[in-house]
Amino acid sequence: MTKGCLIVCDGNNGAGKSSVIKHLSGWLIEAGHHVLVTREPGGTPIGEKIREVVLDPSTPELCDTTELLLFAAARAQHLQEKIFPAIQAGQIVICDRFTPATIAFQHYGRGIPLDLVLAINEIALGGFQPNLNIILDIDPAVGMQRVAGRGEVLDRMELQKAEFLSRARHGFLAQAQENPKSFAVVDASRNLDVVAADVKAHVEELLSRLA
Repeated sequence: MTKGCLIVCDGNNGAGKSSVIKHLSGWLIEAGHHVLVTREPGGTPIGEKIREVVLDPSTPELCDTTELLLFAAARAQHLQEKIFPAIQAGQIVICDRFTPATIAFQHYGRGIPLDLVLAINEIALGGFQPNLNIILDIDPAVGMQRVAGRGEVLDRMELQKAEFLSRARHGFLAQAQENPKSFAVVDASRNLDVVAADVKAHVEELLSRLA
């Protein structure tokens, strides 16, 4: 049986997370692995309801502390209901966003003290950490051009100012620099096939270590 693990795909909006995850999950399934693709906030019925609240552009009054607590609540439910059981069953879980986003957006972006962000996040995590955090790095301006090109209504996080998104990008890169063993940064400004190949190489390395 495959050794279960959690691979996180994170980064600023417009970095191509969904497309990369589609490539990665397809490759892993073809290789014979059992794969679960999920997302945050969300992944469970409760988490999806929380997602509606925190990403709703019609709720600008949502305060920063409430936002942080809601993300943590969704994560706690996600772990207990979906991620932990899948890992225990030997599945490779690929999650679109996880703790790197909380630190990048709520600490670096919002300015909430890091010790508070970590303490609240730890309530949800209970000591658990992903096996690999892949950060798809892209200039926020380029990322938002991609998002705008989709022609979809922007969510509450996508409507944040450029300065906020720049701080968040710095937060993602700072985490990767501080934790090189569990983070991998991939230049997401390039062609999708090239980006996906780089991600695949990092995942291959992880799986070889877990074998």
